[in-house]
Amino acid sequence: MKRFVPARHAALYLSAAALAVGGCATTGPAVAQSNTGITAAEARQGAEANPQLLQEFGGRMTGPQAQYVEQVGKNIAIQSSLSNARDAFTVSLLNSSVNNAFAIPGGYIYTTRQLVALMNNEAELAGVLGHEVGHVAARHSQKRQSRATQNGILGVLGQVLGSVVGGGFGNLISQGSQYATQYYTLKFSRSQENQADALGVQYLTRAGYDPHAMATVLQSLANQNALDAALQGRGASSTPAWASTHPDPASRVRTVNNLAGSRTGITNRDTFLARIDGLTYGDDPRQGVIEGNQFIHPDLRLSFSAPSGFYLMNGTDAVSINGQSGQAQFKGGAYNGNLETYVRQAFAGLSQQQQIAPQNLQRTTINGIPAMIGQARVNSGNGQVDVTVVAYEFSNNQAYHFVTISQAGRSAVFNPMFQSMRRITSSEAAQVIPRVIDVVTVGSNDTVQSLAARMAYTTAQEQRFRVLNGLSSAERVVPGQKVKLVVRSR
Repeated sequence: MKRFVPARHAALYLSAAALAVGGCATTGPAVAQSNTGITAAEARQGAEANPQLLQEFGGRMTGPQAQYVEQVGKNIAIQSSLSNARDAFTVSLLNSSVNNAFAIPGGYIYTTRQLVALMNNEAELAGVLGHEVGHVAARHSQKRQSRATQNGILGVLGQVLGSVVGGGFGNLISQGSQYATQYYTLKFSRSQENQADALGVQYLTRAGYDPHAMATVLQSLANQNALDAALQGRGASSTPAWASTHPDPASRVRTVNNLAGSRTGITNRDTFLARIDGLTYGDDPRQGVIEGNQFIHPDLRLSFSAPSGFYLMNGTDAVSINGQSGQAQFKGGAYNGNLETYVRQAFAGLSQQQQIAPQNLQRTTINGIPAMIGQARVNSGNGQVDVTVVAYEFSNNQAYHFVTISQAGRSAVFNPMFQSMRRITSSEAAQVIPRVIDVVTVGSNDTVQSLAARMAYTTAQEQRFRVLNGLSSAERVVPGQKVKLVVRSR
């Protein structure tokens, strides 16, 4: 969550591992891509959407790590025949803690730093970016745009957000954003994901990489998603909304391996690990961090805790709070010094389908912070629900608020969270230190367990270490091998 985000720009939380769950389990040769290069219209589309996408996804990173990702991305993109000029492509490393990658018409390619940190060699990076370029080369987004136009939803940015936004509030709570309902209608189809996989394998082969890298990174993404679900208490049976139309990742891994066949190539593992050493991992403190069930923002000087049975997800523009008995978001908004006006505006921006206004308002103080609570009972497609907005005045020109949704009569489940909001001291803020990737060489006395004990976490250290390094549950490390740790930055 950024320092300040006007409510009209807020987007729903972006799905972790969206790339990992797309695709299908069919086998066979790739469907041919379009032979058309980047058109002038596509170039204009991409140039218009790019700044908005960068804003939505945490901004474009700079420095040696970003330059390396750009180099690999351009090298794989020219294999697509969209253009033979490397400068025709714009490759961005995004400052986001979500595992994701995507591309849009006009030669714009994106990956998040979190997804790069999960990879274990350069071929995997090239494979992920090649998959996304494959969507562009096959004109998948144009086909989605045609579908979007029929539904009254327009724009490249909306298409991309539609493919990667997950979870959230559904149609009821749109945050007043023009991108509110895209993720219901603008997902890539199974056949499109399959085609992008096949094209990605083709591009890897042409560039001299090991095409099996597509399968290994997909497996890592599946393992990370399963670990996240376990840590958040979602359980293996809990399928995120963005996964509902796609086959299981294991099927996709088998499919990609079948496409790769017996072909081999370079992976550039050591080069890759050396180039990502020091990359920020997890939340950027400038956007706030999650520690267990607590969210703490050192710049905004605030903290709150999720209720029991709920888990937190930090997005670029908002924090989402998810559980079986309800969902919520926390963010900032434009504030003119009047809390009642602020709350009413928050309600007014919740839905494009119906006008929602608070049916009662209560002014109060929570941990010394002036606050206002607004509530409304709303008819939804699944019956009545309670919507609550709790706003906090942190200064004369800054306020923040929760929006929660729950079944009618069960809104009290969020009361502990509302009451947990507090200001933090400068000393507490100074203790928020970012995590980074630290590449180390396995010593003669090192084991998985001893290395995992150095991870900057208090829970599931070994599981996190194995997933981060693509190690199976029985796999061991060997002296001289390079592995990744997640440590506090020095």
